[in-house]
Amino acid sequence: MKVIGLFSGCGGMDLGFIKAGAEVVWANDIDSDAVNTYKRNIGEHIVCKDIYDVDVNEVPNNADIIVGGFPCLGFTVAKGKSRNINDKVNFLYKEYIRILESKLTKYFVIENVMGMKSGKDFNNFFENMIKEFEAVGKDSETTNFKGYKVKHSVLKASDYGVPQNRKRVIVYGVRGDIEDEPNFPNATHMDKTKDKSLECGLHYKTLKDAISDLPLEFDESIPNHIGNTHKVKINAYVGNRQLDWDKPSPTITGRGSRTGGAVIHPHPNLHRRLTVREVARIQTFGDDFIFEGSKGAQYAHIGNAVPPIMAFHIAKEFKKVIDKEEVKFNSKDWDLPWLK
Repeated sequence: MKVIGLFSGCGGMDLGFIKAGAEVVWANDIDSDAVNTYKRNIGEHIVCKDIYDVDVNEVPNNADIIVGGFPCLGFTVAKGKSRNINDKVNFLYKEYIRILESKLTKYFVIENVMGMKSGKDFNNFFENMIKEFEAVGKDSETTNFKGYKVKHSVLKASDYGVPQNRKRVIVYGVRGDIEDEPNFPNATHMDKTKDKSLECGLHYKTLKDAISDLPLEFDESIPNHIGNTHKVKINAYVGNRQLDWDKPSPTITGRGSRTGGAVIHPHPNLHRRLTVREVARIQTFGDDFIFEGSKGAQYAHIGNAVPPIMAFHIAKEFKKVIDKEEVKFNSKDWDLPWLK
């Protein structure tokens, strides 16, 4: 299974696919710090370039699937009333389409925030965007298929063993001449307070599972276990709410990577905010994954990423249809203490 990664950031989606046995043949992002992180931890195949400047001829032709989540700053509900349907960032999906039209891969995957579908204007936007993806290749004189079959679902990260209640819209595209269609992954974990049977497998992972073994103070002997010194103030606003040791974290955000800095949740003990390493663990980046750039950049890159374990569960569904291979989750492949 060969993959092209668009808007790859520090590599959360790509890493999940690699862990499922995929080869990422080419990737792209505009953020130099994120690209440096990607190169350090994943590989040199990523190109640091504005997507508008990417020539389709520099993108390989041998991929089976394109994956990526274009920036979502115009959609995110964290912006509240300042969300803007006309934000130019909202139309970066057209660059994804430009690459897809050139490569006509068998499959594609898109990840984005729930806010893309919420609100009347935004719901119409989402429906129109889906229609544009469905039409890719439809009018081509060189293809024997009529566009892409597109479906979408909302997945919650905690359902897949991620210690975080992060919900995201996931879109699958299947080229019209391809019969094998991937499923959305079944949940592997459940909330023990709501389902005593645990028919799907395991309890949700909690903040206690994820970070309770880390030192309470900043410790530079642990990679990226440093953080924001902004005062903890508990109120009703995002980034200032009490976290519960015995529950998954609320969504780790990357909001503000272009407008004022990421929002960092308080540590459950309330003596400081979460460190870069703690939010990385909550996103399921292993302790061997080292982040580059300023602390603010590191927080933003992590918050903007797809949790790699969630990406793995998406990837294994494509592994079934592309390589006809069942992939099992192996805790030994992830440098995360609660999986040991």
